[in-house]
Amino acid sequence: MPEIATLELSGKPVAERLFTETSTHWKLEAKGVNSVPCLASIAIGSDGPFRVYQRQQKRAAERMGMQFREMILPEDSTNSSLREELRKLNDDPSVHGILLQHPLPRNMDFFSLASTISETKDVDGVGAVSLGRLTARRPIHVPAVALAALDIMRYYRISPSGRRVVVLGRSETVGLPAALLLLMKGEWGDATVTVAHSLTKNLNDVVREGEIVVPCTGRPGIVNKDNVAGGATIVDIGISTVPDPAKPGGVRVAGDADPASLNGWAGALTPVPGGVGPVTVAELMKGTVMGWEIAIGKKSE
Repeated sequence: MPEIATLELSGKPVAERLFTETSTHWKLEAKGVNSVPCLASIAIGSDGPFRVYQRQQKRAAERMGMQFREMILPEDSTNSSLREELRKLNDDPSVHGILLQHPLPRNMDFFSLASTISETKDVDGVGAVSLGRLTARRPIHVPAVALAALDIMRYYRISPSGRRVVVLGRSETVGLPAALLLLMKGEWGDATVTVAHSLTKNLNDVVREGEIVVPCTGRPGIVNKDNVAGGATIVDIGISTVPDPAKPGGVRVAGDADPASLNGWAGALTPVPGGVGPVTVAELMKGTVMGWEIAIGKKSE
């Protein structure tokens, strides 16, 4: 196959449009209402990759005139102490969205703790009720990163309808929600979805079947020219760090796709960073506004 011009699916214009639409919407809805949307973001420990994510959330909330409550709990926090903090936030009428940063320390059960969050405040859609409603095709909130992947496809008019999509990864916070969204009825669903993973036999052959590939494994370079069909679209959700002496700290952020291999081969590719990440933050803001609308009675559950 001759080299082609690979379209970069930048997330920045997608996020900008979401920010503008969400900000305009909530400010119109806020007329005559003595309340402002508020997102509470909780993390364990004062250091880790989630700190960058929290700073992005804070900047986005402040930009939109929303409130942001950053909570850093001690590293020796227990399941019971964190669950109690989540319950307090559930009961706080001034908080409309709750986000639990993960991964958590090994002694903590993320799914059990996330399921403590009220379904109307679970803006990342990762609790038991949220995931159950998504399975039933009646979601309130959807995992933001999975939704961001579809936002990018919608923005660039890459419809999955009727096409073969391979989701590489099956986590309950990313891979499975992405697959469920792609299966939903409508122009931006109706895909034929294969969920592949580390135990899939002949994995490269399976990935090669995808007209659209959505990797979310956290394994750098697992998607490359050797296992992607020429002209395929790759929406890269995976994120990890790899050594890079030229970067501060000696590491850089990388996705699951290998851009050096795929540029000139894939039809379209999201960059990492700058692809799904910024759109995910914008979706969290949108989800917080939705929780606020439910709280003030302008939207039903």
